Amino acid sequence: MVVLARKNLFADLPRFIVALCAVIFAVTLLTVQTGIYNGFIRSTSLLIEESTADIWLASKEMAFLEVTLPLTYARLAQVRAVPGVARAEPMILRPALWRGPHDTLNAGRVIGFDPNGVLFAPGSVGRAELRQLSQPYTFFADASQLRALGARVGEAGSIGGYRARLIQLTHGTQSIVSPTFLYTSLETANAYAPSALSFLTPTNEARPAPLTDSDSITFILVAARDRNKLARLKGALERAIPGSRALTKQEMVAMTRSYWLQRTSIGFALTLTALLGLIVGAVVVGQILYVSVSEHLKEYGTLRAIGAADSFLYGVIMRQAVYMAVLGYVPSLILSFLIAAIAADRGVVIQITALTAGVVFVLTLAMCIIAAAFAMQRVVRVDPAVAFA
Repeated sequence: MVVLARKNLFADLPRFIVALCAVIFAVTLLTVQTGIYNGFIRSTSLLIEESTADIWLASKEMAFLEVTLPLTYARLAQVRAVPGVARAEPMILRPALWRGPHDTLNAGRVIGFDPNGVLFAPGSVGRAELRQLSQPYTFFADASQLRALGARVGEAGSIGGYRARLIQLTHGTQSIVSPTFLYTSLETANAYAPSALSFLTPTNEARPAPLTDSDSITFILVAARDRNKLARLKGALERAIPGSRALTKQEMVAMTRSYWLQRTSIGFALTLTALLGLIVGAVVVGQILYVSVSEHLKEYGTLRAIGAADSFLYGVIMRQAVYMAVLGYVPSLILSFLIAAIAADRGVVIQITALTAGVVFVLTLAMCIIAAAFAMQRVVRVDPAVAFA
């Protein structure tokens, strides 16, 4: 059975190579699209997962992470006074318009946090580096965004009429669905105005002003004294801060991912592309196996004439399908990792996990086996007399 399957498959080497290339293309497309889907999902909640906070306090009207109404800075003191709160730190998320050193414009998202705090840090940046943000009008950005910013480390542009100097690069901290993240201190983030008209009135202030009770913030990150009582603490926070909504870190992640997957068409588009790749591969493999069977009808007729069971004939074709799956899967996986490495330099995360690789392998086998099922129908209907034709 093994020898016959291998002989039939490799009988026409050029055609086999064409079929193998089709399988490699289909599996690579499936793997990359699945990896993009995984990376996309993780990317939407990347900012949340970089925090160690147990609870995120936001406006009651929040739709997801980047669409919400502000809180006032005065709420921070009220949160810290709630029993069960071990620590509370503010965070600011605001849209920004960046003007680079060469007068290039780029949309950005200012993320203000306490550089001396412990509940948020972008990526794996150390505490010593974070304290550099205490310098006025400085920011960090992901290394993948250098082209978008049109600036190198140490160069300065402007945001809202204030100078803005890039002093440190982060890695793996940029969401693919968001404008360029500009990580900075609370005071600097508060100073950067979102209005494009502010470019016409530049300022020469040496330092940004400290936040006052009336200033706006976006979130309050909360660390609980007892993580086993988060539900109780959430209720206490919402009662203490009218018009607020308290969510655990996991709930924030789920809300943000749900928004992008259910209220936008991005998830559907990625899934559809992966399915199309799978269908293309199945059609091509099915066609190759069907032609292979048709060209060896006499051999199959001879086998049936001497009493070979249908299960034996099925086994031959199934083995051909498995050979196609295995030989196509291995190079496609290597190619997928290469594509993922290239994409990472542009800030596109293609997350190929062991689970993803396993699922893709199962789908590849299924694709080839389903394609083989069409070829089996040809073998079942073959007349043993064809061997004597």
